[in-house]
Amino acid sequence: MKKSRYSEAQIVSILKEAENGVPVPELCRTHGMSSASFYQQRSKFGGLDASMISEMKQLQVENARLKRMFANVSMQHELNEEALAKK
Repeated sequence: MKKSRYSEAQIVSILKEAENGVPVPELCRTHGMSSASFYQQRSKFGGLDASMISEMKQLQVENARLKRMFANVSMQHELNEEALAKK
């Protein structure tokens, strides 16, 4: 996964500037980002503060780890079922 160019605190500050009435094209120009990435970040992080964003990222990492663990266990279970069916 590609690392973001901006930290959580920077994303929150950019989104707060937009909420305070700064036009989006001007924000994008000053921060060197495209309007598409601004709207993507707004849809993902809108209404959150920096601590909530970091907590959300930690939960996503943990969720990915748990999904991998479940996939491994289910694969083992299927292999065991196949081995028992052959006997």
